[in-house]
Amino acid sequence: MLKNKISSSSFFYKLYLYFRIYWLERGFIEREKYSQCGEDIFINDFFKKKRRGVYVDIGAFNPIKYNNTFLLYQRNWKGINIDLNQTSIDMFNILRPKDKNICAIVDFQNKKRKVYIENLFSPLNTISKKFSKNLSNKKIYFKTSKKFSDLVKRQFDFLNIDIEGMDFKVLKSINLKLYKPKMICIEIFGYKNFLKVKEYLKKKNYTYIKKIGPSYFFISSKIS
Repeated sequence: MLKNKISSSSFFYKLYLYFRIYWLERGFIEREKYSQCGEDIFINDFFKKKRRGVYVDIGAFNPIKYNNTFLLYQRNWKGINIDLNQTSIDMFNILRPKDKNICAIVDFQNKKRKVYIENLFSPLNTISKKFSKNLSNKKIYFKTSKKFSDLVKRQFDFLNIDIEGMDFKVLKSINLKLYKPKMICIEIFGYKNFLKVKEYLKKKNYTYIKKIGPSYFFISSKIS
């Protein structure tokens, strides 16, 4: 397949990104939803009274496909999209230039981490060794992680975390006394993991309200 052969150093790389966004993924067509399971419809409805807000999306992957924040972007919200894959960030820069788009790994500290890449356009690229076993093909390289506080310097309304097996660890690296999102959406697999996240966020004054697909929603108890 062409996506497995394309390289970021290729002469055709940027042309292929435009082709992928606007032709393969029909980036020019407005839709009712862009998320995988309808998460963005729920998010959009929750924030329907807020005309201009701010989101942070960790593990953003793609500006359209499986995206939970593009409906908000279309309503003039702005945000920060973070992904470990530079190709994902390049696509965000094309379609969502009003956002701040950052290629980074979020962690408790700045340290070298192994990155497992299936291909430049895979939603399964990860830093989790355990999760990387699910990849059909993988290349490994090293990248230095960064603290969330080094990447995000402002308050935001909505936090989305979807990073293939490292979601809870990254959530715990975010100071929820300093940052106070009204809603958190996090991908969770397994009931035991859900209970861990639920108990952790309860201590941070967040209440579980809904599950859509693998995404679990929590809202701040301090919403006025």
